[in-house]
Amino acid sequence: MNDRSSTSAGWFVDIDPADVEAATEAIREETAEVPRNWPAEAVEAGFADDEADYYAKLRESTVESTREAVREREAADDQQLKHSIRAMDDCNRTANELAERLAEWAGTVDPDAGTGVEYARALARGEADDDIAEPVIGSLAERVADLADEADDLREFVDRQTPAVAPNLSALSDPVLAARLIALAGGLEELAKKPSGTVQVLGAEDALFAHLRGHAPSPKHGIIYTHDAVRGTHPENRGSAARAVAGKLSIAARVDHYSGELKPELEAELAERIETIQARTTDEDAGTDGGAADE
Repeated sequence: MNDRSSTSAGWFVDIDPADVEAATEAIREETAEVPRNWPAEAVEAGFADDEADYYAKLRESTVESTREAVREREAADDQQLKHSIRAMDDCNRTANELAERLAEWAGTVDPDAGTGVEYARALARGEADDDIAEPVIGSLAERVADLADEADDLREFVDRQTPAVAPNLSALSDPVLAARLIALAGGLEELAKKPSGTVQVLGAEDALFAHLRGHAPSPKHGIIYTHDAVRGTHPENRGSAARAVAGKLSIAARVDHYSGELKPELEAELAERIETIQARTTDEDAGTDGGAADE
């Protein structure tokens, strides 16, 4: 960022008053260490007719600068992941809901009608029972199949893109879970700034708010429950596993955001920690079995 503290004018120096694009760039790029009487200097430099004109031009430039920053932010790779994972979930949810409706409807004309998305796909391909002759039912089946196919395509996009955006997050969990965490946080930068305790309960906001109101116990985990290390740990030790996973995921997010360098040691450290946690249950079971044998 350029420092204009030594000049006699501010961001508006050498800018055509009618050139909003140049003014926008100056607003975003220039800075000064100390404030000055910028309206007066803008008038003196010929950039503005008077103080009111200066503030009008400043407002126009700052609004456009904000719009440009938003456009750039929304085009960022992590934001594309956020939208794709949400779209995938929407497609899956809608396909499953419509598949249930389709099964109920098809069941009224065929007692042997199937259920689920795969039945809808079979019906759309003409592989289901010929007893269902109502065209509108077949049309609904095609819509369900299309939505399910779209969800599959979006998952392939997520699987392909996430490792490029967040290599360490993807390696520690999987591309879909990494994308979900990024989406829940609002972006990779936002995720990188969150403490591990917050990462641990992302996706469990309802349970967390219920706990804060005194209506429920504190949640042990949110979406990271789908992580193999958490889901595969005995319930008694699942909280410890969730903390360990969240801690490493937080570090991974920071590395991905600030450097993007792949660090395989994070995965090895997490595996070692989870192995220690899961061994607790094994040791306890062995002690219990041994005690029973002695008796």
